[in-house]
Amino acid sequence: MEYITLNNGVKMPQLGYGVYQTPVEDTERCVADAIKVGYRSIDTAQAYGNEAGVGAAIAKSGLPREEFFITTKVWITNAGYEKAKASIKQSLKDLQTDYIDLLLIHQPFGDYYGTYRAMEEAYKEGKVRAIGVSNFYPDRFIDIEHFAEIKPAINQVETHVFQQQKEAKEYMKARNCQIMSWGPFAEGKNDYFNNPTLMEVAEKYGKTTAQVALRFLLQSGVVLIPKSTHVERMEQNFNIFDFELDVDDMKKIEALDGGESLFFSHHDPKTVEWFMSILQ
Repeated sequence: MEYITLNNGVKMPQLGYGVYQTPVEDTERCVADAIKVGYRSIDTAQAYGNEAGVGAAIAKSGLPREEFFITTKVWITNAGYEKAKASIKQSLKDLQTDYIDLLLIHQPFGDYYGTYRAMEEAYKEGKVRAIGVSNFYPDRFIDIEHFAEIKPAINQVETHVFQQQKEAKEYMKARNCQIMSWGPFAEGKNDYFNNPTLMEVAEKYGKTTAQVALRFLLQSGVVLIPKSTHVERMEQNFNIFDFELDVDDMKKIEALDGGESLFFSHHDPKTVEWFMSILQ
């Protein structure tokens, strides 16, 4: 495993296991399988509804808590100081842990300044080892980073071969904030796994297109959390440390970047209206 050192000195595995869209009833089993494969970094969120499954799998693993790196996120319905503070307490309970390794604001909507104050307080109390944000585009990231007492350690954003976040990465790098990917496979959009470039490179290294795509992100300095409910794919996604893409192949994959989301834009008024509807 390779590690990233965050801006406060905390070390984080560069590869983890994500449970977005994992059914609540399957989460404990999937996380237990991932742990057996070798994953120690697990990414969940209040909005996923499966923190309890993650906590149960870790508690039953028999491994020391300190071997794990748990990430969760405060959802927009819990935005604001008081709600966020209560939600953090609930997340700790659901995860069956005394501390969260990384806590993020899930979306840049609602009273996220109040949320961040609650997170800073939890950090100072030792309930959280590192804090950050998710889905904060450069404009909002610069804003909250400027006013935050404890600077964001992570910004988790859509990052894959077709949206490499080149501009956003520069702003994060300048402010010593680590980029973390959600959707490293873009949920298969753009016929992801049959992309000719990825297939050509994969054949060269005797790897799958998925492994090549993950290796590209890894070598690009991105923290990634691929998700699968199948053990064999968990294993494939984990086995990306025994080869290295050469400079030419990195450039070939870099050229796939379209610079735009394959999902939605937080700058789109209709998208913002949808998020606001959740709060009503």
